[in-house]
Amino acid sequence: MAQNLYGPGVRMGNWNEDVYLEEERMRDFLEKREKGELLIQRNRRVKKNLLRPMELSVSKDGFVHYGDKVMLVNPDHPRGEEAGMFLEGDLCLCMSPDEVKAQLLDELEMPCGLSAVLTTVPMGRNTFTILSDSRSSDAVGQVLRYGQSFCLGIEAGLECKMLYLSSDHRTLLKSSKKSWLQEVILTDEASHLNCWQATFLDPQLRLEYEGFPVGANEKLVIYHRQTNRALAAHRHLSLRYHIAGCRIECCNWLRSYV
Repeated sequence: MAQNLYGPGVRMGNWNEDVYLEEERMRDFLEKREKGELLIQRNRRVKKNLLRPMELSVSKDGFVHYGDKVMLVNPDHPRGEEAGMFLEGDLCLCMSPDEVKAQLLDELEMPCGLSAVLTTVPMGRNTFTILSDSRSSDAVGQVLRYGQSFCLGIEAGLECKMLYLSSDHRTLLKSSKKSWLQEVILTDEASHLNCWQATFLDPQLRLEYEGFPVGANEKLVIYHRQTNRALAAHRHLSLRYHIAGCRIECCNWLRSYV
């Protein structure tokens, strides 16, 4: 007479293979956790590096100097000055690495992107250092003047290596997305494409202010030395649909400033 011997404790199918696969997954998980290769661990390291608190330089004489740590802020426009603005408020220049590749790799992918976001808190992703174009240590502490060449560097990545704000002429294969304007990037290569210069805001007084010291917290226009295009925040174009930020390009917008 046949008997039903099946019960809750009876294992059916490839139960032995399932046990071995589960043990293999657990060993792989523990090994990655010890090496710090888990996705959540990489994500925490990237955020810790980009969002680390920074201190800006304090000007004692009221001027900007080589070696100072500064933030580049695009001030808020008066309401109604530009029609159809996507983003209002004070926008700060920030580095914006690719989210997926930054978590999969230990180093930031070059070139690194930039954006302008609504933040005024100094941190690792928005604090730049004013460097001399000659990379000489003698320039540290000297006053920056209108018309002088300088570089903007930022320490980024797990190794905190110096990245430089750079730009170049736009081509059919190299231009900013959506707007097709001259793109601005961060690169680890030192070249003449990393040189910028500060210009007085009012174009009618720029010739008179040539060679004068640049004041701290003063409105000005930053031009790319090689292409003579101004650093600009394109408030009409969003960075991504889920991120409150806009794109950074180099272009010349004709305004009277009067």
